This record gives sequence, C-alpha cells and structure tokens, in this order.
Amino acid sequence: MPVSSDIVATYRGPGRVVRRLLDMGPREDRALIFVMAFCVVSFIAQMPSLARRAHLEQVELNMLLGGALLGSVFILPLFFYTLALVSHWVARLVGGQGSAYGARLALFWALLSSAPLVLLNGLVAGFIGPGPTQTLVGLIWVAVFVWFWLSGLRQAQRSAE
Repeated sequence: MPVSSDIVATYRGPGRVVRRLLDMGPREDRALIFVMAFCVVSFIAQMPSLARRAHLEQVELNMLLGGALLGSVFILPLFFYTLALVSHWVARLVGGQGSAYGARLALFWALLSSAPLVLLNGLVAGFIGPGPTQTLVGLIWVAVFVWFWLSGLRQAQRSAE
C-alpha cells in the first residue's frame, strides 16, 4: 500500500499496519526513510512558528531555520534510534520476543503516521501562537503518537523475526 493509505489505516488500527510492515521482512532502509520523513515534516511544521517568532522578536529568520534544520534533520534521528533501542530493551525485560528492528519500525512508523497532527500543531503555533489551543493540539498529538507506538510495539514484540 502507499504510505498515505497506510497512514490513514493506522488511525483505524495501528497494530495491523505495523504487523503488515513487519511481514514484509526487515528492511532497514524502510525504517530509515520513515524516521527521516518524519524529521523533515517536523522541520516543516516548525516554520510557521519560527516565522512568527522572527517577526515578533525582530530576529533573523534564516538563523532560526538553520538551528531548527540542524536539530530536526541531523540530531533528532539519532535520538529516535536511541529511544527505539531503549524501548526494545524494556520490552525484552517484560517478556517481549521481537527484534530491535521491530522496535525501530514501531517507533518510526508511529512518528510518521502521527505527522499530520505535528503539521496541525505547527500551524496552530504559527497562526494562533502559544496558549490553550496549541496545548490541546499538542496533547492530542502526544496521545495519538503514544497509542500508535505502543500498539505497534506490542505487535513487534509478539514474535521474533
């Protein structure tokens, strides 16, 4: 299935989509593309709020965008790889049977499939600014992301690959 169809299907049943991705066999390039695509989307999502900040604080937008690019596209993937490894270790401690690849895929797919909410959060941050609306949208994103991640991790840890 195309990625966009899989993202929509994830909102109906995240475990089934992760199971289907795992059944395709371990492909590290697929996992890397998922995390990098999310990181690029998260950088794009920051642009409206950075433009707002640059305008309100009279600072250079290019400087803000450069820092966001460095953090989002170059540093954040390393953090997510570490988080996936730690989640794999924790799953193994509580009886999980899956592989580290499965834990990576579950985390990276949860991030990518929750990306539409990240973009919405970025728009709210840019056009409305800090406040209860941005907090609510951020909480909804975190809740959906955790739901996707835990559902996918449960599928990935059910059997060794």
